[in-house]
Amino acid sequence: MANLQNLAVSILSNSPGTPTGYGVQVELLAHNLLHSGAKVAVFSNYGLEGQITHIDTPFGRIEHYPRGLRPYSDDVLPHHYNHFKAKYPHKKHILMTLYDVWVLQNPALNELPIYSWTPLDHITMPPAVEGFLRKENVHPIAMAPFGQRELEEKGIEHSYVPHAYDPKKYQPTNKIGNTKTREFMGIGEDDFLVGMVAANKANGQIHRKAYAENFMAFSILLKDHPNAKLYVHADPSKAYGGFDLGNLAKAVGIPQENLLFPDPLDLRYGFSPEHMAALYSTMDVLLAPSYGEGFGVPTVEAQACGTRVIGSDWAATPDLISEDGFVVDGQPFWDEAQSSWYMIPKIPSIVKALQQATEEERHSQTSADFALQFSNQNVWTKYWKPFFEGIQTTIE
Repeated sequence: MANLQNLAVSILSNSPGTPTGYGVQVELLAHNLLHSGAKVAVFSNYGLEGQITHIDTPFGRIEHYPRGLRPYSDDVLPHHYNHFKAKYPHKKHILMTLYDVWVLQNPALNELPIYSWTPLDHITMPPAVEGFLRKENVHPIAMAPFGQRELEEKGIEHSYVPHAYDPKKYQPTNKIGNTKTREFMGIGEDDFLVGMVAANKANGQIHRKAYAENFMAFSILLKDHPNAKLYVHADPSKAYGGFDLGNLAKAVGIPQENLLFPDPLDLRYGFSPEHMAALYSTMDVLLAPSYGEGFGVPTVEAQACGTRVIGSDWAATPDLISEDGFVVDGQPFWDEAQSSWYMIPKIPSIVKALQQATEEERHSQTSADFALQFSNQNVWTKYWKPFFEGIQTTIE
């Protein structure tokens, strides 16, 4: 590990260990930083409220600060940063963000050294995002090759570090506890299982995860493959501003017996990585086309478990899919809210990919080998370690 004993890193994101993509990434990064001697604080925008606390890890303590009153907690960021800085006055301090940067609107942030590990999920960069990333006190960190290319085209100086997964936890397995996964799920070994791992969160009208298009494509697949099942690892309700997935399934003609959801309480508290690995491993394919991804951790986790992926041929996704996976076509879709373009996946192209997936074996060693480049140790050694060693020399 690197020697980062002079460094103190504050991270704005979801709390470590929360059952979200950001929560997983923050936990992996924080552990690596602590193991290398740095001090670490996480400023929660989801996962902690009302008190400053801490999280004990095998490598040291994460200082854990609560969310603020504004929805994305930018109101409390300067206060949290200065509080943590005062605890370690002789360290070199930086503030990292792992979230959409357009939500960071507090003018006081202009005085802080910010390194934004930023998702770029549109096919054109939203003006509000570009404006933030061009600030003199902000250094962007692209999380996917697509983000690199967008920043290069804009002439914005940046770094690149991809997201990661833990290969000790995400690997092929056919059991949940002592029970075979398909038996646990109540489906047959010969059923063709399509999986979706996509948060059902939206603005109530436009859903970036393309649930409508993916559900329609699956309903068409059922005409030729009535034994197909769709497992959706998400809350089917509109509780988080997403779609009523039960109503959507009914609208496109997916019978209840062909649609599976997780237990809502288990989903709320979070499935263990080992449980998720078992679910990924038993899928015949992960269905993951969307309007745009900044990274898309489930695509990597699924492939680590030997499962092929169907994804979009734009934004971050095509660089994250193995050569034996499937990419689908799309057409531009205007996002008025952010004055930029998404792409919307074409349903016939999704159907074609699903049909092709039915002809493949369930396990893909090619996909599993491809995912290894995103293993936690590789990402730390190849990207984060030289990044933090480099910035130590530039911070006052």
